[in-house]
Amino acid sequence: MVSYRSHRKPARPGGSWPTRVVLLTAVAGAAAALTPAAPAGASPDDGPGGASSARAAGARIDRLYEEAEKSTEKYNAAAERTAELRKQVEYAQARAARRQAQVNRLRAALASFAGAQYRSGGVDPSVALMLTADPDGYLDKAATLDRIGSRQHEKLTRLRGAQRSLKQQRAEAGMKLAELERRRADLKRHKKAVQKRLATARKLLDELTPEQRKERERASRARGRGDSVSPGGGEASSNRAAAAVAAARSAVGQPYVWGAAGPRSFDCSGLTQWAYGRAGMSIPRTSQGQRSAGRQVPLSQARPGDLVIYRDDASHVGMYVGDGQVVHAPHPGAQVRYDPVGMMPVSAVTRP
Repeated sequence: MVSYRSHRKPARPGGSWPTRVVLLTAVAGAAAALTPAAPAGASPDDGPGGASSARAAGARIDRLYEEAEKSTEKYNAAAERTAELRKQVEYAQARAARRQAQVNRLRAALASFAGAQYRSGGVDPSVALMLTADPDGYLDKAATLDRIGSRQHEKLTRLRGAQRSLKQQRAEAGMKLAELERRRADLKRHKKAVQKRLATARKLLDELTPEQRKERERASRARGRGDSVSPGGGEASSNRAAAAVAAARSAVGQPYVWGAAGPRSFDCSGLTQWAYGRAGMSIPRTSQGQRSAGRQVPLSQARPGDLVIYRDDASHVGMYVGDGQVVHAPHPGAQVRYDPVGMMPVSAVTRP
C-alpha cells in the first residue's frame, strides 16, 4: 500500500496563534513600563518648538536684550567720555604747539643777540650761557659772572617760563592721550559685548515660528497695562517739555539701532536726548545720566515730557507723553513706539 506524505508544513516551535498573541501583548506591556510617563497636564505644546519652549526662548531673549541694553548704555557713556577727551587732547596739543612756537621765538631772539655780539668782536660768555639748554643753570652762573643785563635777564626769564609751561603742557597732553586710548579700548569691549548678546538673541528669534514671534511681541507690549499707579497731568510742565514730546512723537516708527541718537534711528537714551535737543535743551547721553538731569517727581505726578527711568540700574528710559503712555525705543528689531508707562519696573521719573 502506497503511503502519501501530507503537504502541510510542520508547525514551527513557539506555540499556537493564541500563544503568540499572549507573548506580543506581554512584550508591549513591558515596553510601556519602560517608557517614562508624561507629566500630568502635559500637552503636545511642551515638546520642542511648542508653546513652553517658545516661552522659555522668549524669556531668554528678553534677558539678552536687557543685558545688551546695559552694555549699550556703558558704550554710550564711554563714547561720550571719549568725545570729550578727544577735544581735550586736541586743545592740549594746540596749547603745547603754541607754547613751542613761543619758545622757538624766544630762542631765535637770543640767537640774534648772540650773532650781534659775535659780529662786534666775539660772543660774550653771558650770551653763550643764555643759549644753553639749561636756562635755570644759566641764571645761577650768570649771577656769579655778574655779566647779565636787565634786557637779557628778562628774555631769559621769559624763555625759562615758556619752557617750563611747554613741558607741563606736553605732559598733560600725554596723560589725556593715554586716557583716550583706554577709553577707545573700553568702547571696543562694550561694542563686542552688545554685538555678542544681540547675535544670540537674533539666533533665538530665528528659531521661533512667525506666530510665536507675534505672540511674544503681543505679550511684551501688554505688560504693565494693569499698573496700579496712575500717572498724572495731561499737560507738559514747560514749553520745552512740550517741544520735546512733539519731537519724540515725530520719531515713532523709526528703527531702534544701538548707539544711535537720531535723526533716522535711535536707542533708548539717544531718543530722549535727541528730543530734548530739538527743544533746545541739552541732557546727558546715557539713561543713568538722564536720571539725574532734573527734578525727580512721583510717578503719580508725571507730566508729558518727563523722563521715565526703568530698572534699578537705570538701563532704560522713555518719555512720558500722557494718557499712561511713554514713547521709547524698545530693543533691536523694533521701532520707536508707544507703550504703557508700567511696561517694566519704574525706578525714577525725572523732570528736566
